[in-house]
Amino acid sequence: MGQTVILRGPSQRSFAKQLIDRAPTDAVVTIREATRTNDQNAKMWAMLSDVSRAKPEGRKWTPETWKVAFMHALGHQVQFCEGLDGAGPFPLGFRSSRLKVRQMIDLIECIYEYGSRHDVQWSEPPSLVVSEPGGSHSPSPEAPAAAGSHSMRGAA
Repeated sequence: MGQTVILRGPSQRSFAKQLIDRAPTDAVVTIREATRTNDQNAKMWAMLSDVSRAKPEGRKWTPETWKVAFMHALGHQVQFCEGLDGAGPFPLGFRSSRLKVRQMIDLIECIYEYGSRHDVQWSEPPSLVVSEPGGSHSPSPEAPAAAGSHSMRGAA
């Protein structure tokens, strides 16, 4: 049976060491940075829907298209394939579920910055602040990221 331990402090580290000491021969241990949280994901989709409804610069994009545009603006590699039905290209090769907590914070800040410049009305609760270990957090709608922290100019 597998075991996942989130290394938040000394007791979790001690427990992880005990698990390693008791592990059978040929057991595999993988240590990786945490990926985005469910709260971050929910916040991102609410924000993408808000941007989509606002139609900034006349863009009538779906939340999915906005997600691709924002991820591309932050330098995440986005590839496109031609659809089978001739309806045009579709994105492939990226998933926001693979983003690390800090990367997701950057994405949320990028969406805030762009939306704030285009007068998007945010619907997600302002109390939903998504933090990373160490206390850094994404801004609430009342305190958007400073303009220019992540530039979308020319990216969408």
